Amino acid sequence: MDIELARTFLEIVRMRSFVRAAEQLNVSQTAVSARVKALEEQLGRSLFIRNKNGASLTPAGEHFLRYAPMFVQLWQRARHQVAVPPGRRAVLSIGGELSLWHPWLMDWLRWMRRASPDIALRVEVGLPESLTHQVSTGALDIAVMYQPQHRPGARVELLLEEKLVLVSTTADTETAGSDNYVYVDWGPDFAQHHELSFPEESNPGLFVSLGPLALSYILEVGGSGYFRQRIVAPHIAAGRLHLIAGAPSFLYPIYAVCSAQADDELVTLALAGLRDIAAADAVKAACFQASDSDAPMQNEVSSISPSRTSDLPTAE
Repeated sequence: MDIELARTFLEIVRMRSFVRAAEQLNVSQTAVSARVKALEEQLGRSLFIRNKNGASLTPAGEHFLRYAPMFVQLWQRARHQVAVPPGRRAVLSIGGELSLWHPWLMDWLRWMRRASPDIALRVEVGLPESLTHQVSTGALDIAVMYQPQHRPGARVELLLEEKLVLVSTTADTETAGSDNYVYVDWGPDFAQHHELSFPEESNPGLFVSLGPLALSYILEVGGSGYFRQRIVAPHIAAGRLHLIAGAPSFLYPIYAVCSAQADDELVTLALAGLRDIAAADAVKAACFQASDSDAPMQNEVSSISPSRTSDLPTAE
């Protein structure tokens, strides 16, 4: 099937109009109608009901909608795999959540360039739901994220039990109930654990959905909040941040979600790099804990995870 037919179908569904779809695709309305007619002839079913309000899907169209995105994504993957840049032997596609790209996945990119310069890399930043979907359909080889959803066509491996710790820009004890506290949205499980640990703080004055943004804010303006231990460790060592003694910490695992359709050799190579970065992180975390041994121990709260690690299939 011509992939442009599937693209045109999806654009009509998105715009709910043949006319607006034609504008978005930069083709004539006649061309859009011809593509839909060709697609309907190939499938042997009518896909759209056209009326003065636009276009709506028939039952057959609703059914085809389940498969059309997969066609387009698989074509994009095939095109990237076939169109390997000169001097490279393969293409590896990886995605990650925004808060993981710096510095965690940046370290991985440097590792890949040193270990296998003949592999072309395609990298993407996205939301967990989109990344998981792309892995399950084969559009991405690997996605690195905090809270993966187990889906057919994807396998999950635990990379690192990262920790969220409460820090402040002042040496004085500053809890989650202070006026300068910044609530960072680390997901629904963090919210649940946070509420149990700080039941009196249900309506923070500043809510930020991205950890790096919140950290930049408190470093410039002052305040406190929960952040990834590895990221705040250099700031603590430099005296810019202070660990809040006695505050609970939260385990926040990082996972690699691997596509079952990916090349095993490429996945194995990528995971080796990710494991090396995770191991280096573990060493840094141990050094950080040792250097901070004079401070009272924090209470560690159970892991923030979508399910137990033992319930997740690993990429062996």
